[in-house]
Amino acid sequence: MLAPGSTIGILGGGQLGRMMAVAALQLGYRVIGFAPEGDNVAADACSDFITADWDDAAALKDFAAACDVVTWEFENVPVSTVAALPQALLACPLRALEVAQDRLREKAFATDFGGVPAPYRAVESAADLAAAIAEIGTPGILKTARDGYDGKGQWRVKSAIEASAASFPGVTCIYEGFVTYETEFSVILVRGADGSVKFWDSTANLHEGGMLALSVLPAGALVEAQVPAARELATKVADALGYVGVLTLEFFATRDGPVFNEMAPRVHNSGHWTIEGAATSQFENHIRAICGLPLGVTKTRFEAIEMRNIVGEDALKAHLILAEPGEPHLHLYGKAEAREGRKMGHVTRVGHALK
Repeated sequence: MLAPGSTIGILGGGQLGRMMAVAALQLGYRVIGFAPEGDNVAADACSDFITADWDDAAALKDFAAACDVVTWEFENVPVSTVAALPQALLACPLRALEVAQDRLREKAFATDFGGVPAPYRAVESAADLAAAIAEIGTPGILKTARDGYDGKGQWRVKSAIEASAASFPGVTCIYEGFVTYETEFSVILVRGADGSVKFWDSTANLHEGGMLALSVLPAGALVEAQVPAARELATKVADALGYVGVLTLEFFATRDGPVFNEMAPRVHNSGHWTIEGAATSQFENHIRAICGLPLGVTKTRFEAIEMRNIVGEDALKAHLILAEPGEPHLHLYGKAEAREGRKMGHVTRVGHALK
């Protein structure tokens, strides 16, 4: 159990790191961040922040020397960076990043434990893409196998003719058949070092342009019927990875059951509602888990909850939300540039409290 006053190291400087750092401070810990040059909004909540390239060996050594435990705020921190740190500092095994950073590997990993992904094939060339389309059909989605997020690095393929006219991106990709689904949902769990697991209620998630726009509770009867199977898969994945902290698996709710989409070994955008809406937020429970503290209760506190992302220039007038009915809870991330497609904050609205 990590004593108060100890230092938590966070790899990454974005809003997830910022909210993790706030939770850590509330529990009496110091926080040091590490990320390359950029709009590192997590630094606002850190006791110290090292700005250096991911491969800066001297800076990583200084970072490690200051930490009692290390975690990450997003799954695309280079594996080589994390491998360069003393592994005893890591709250969670490196393998979680290795699996989650590669869409082909994560789908195969989930399949090994009974998960059902959309039909997919690895694609290395335009010829591979044509073969995948011939086998799986259209419409479908071509995605880079690595580094894509929030709709980046993916392209809708409506027909074989359209695919043949497009230029192949030149990196390893995955072609996925289109899934007919009613809604998307996520399973968010927290796993302690002792193997104990707790879940938050699953939200129904609406995406726009590949980016999460809205998460709502209750999620509806279809999602609620599929949550047990999705949780079973998530538990098997977490146990197999020896995972510690918050882990998220995303699914499509179809008439035939939950279809696995992807995993994120971190706190998740669709769990931001837990700050006001759950007995213990995903951020606090992540800190509790990596520090060896007892996990907090995850039950939902309100009859209805809505979390909406604030994107781009909408952030410039976000404070007007506070005058709206419905007890809005506004979170702005302190980002300097409100450019199109950039997550700038979120607002959570809650209904009547549950008894």
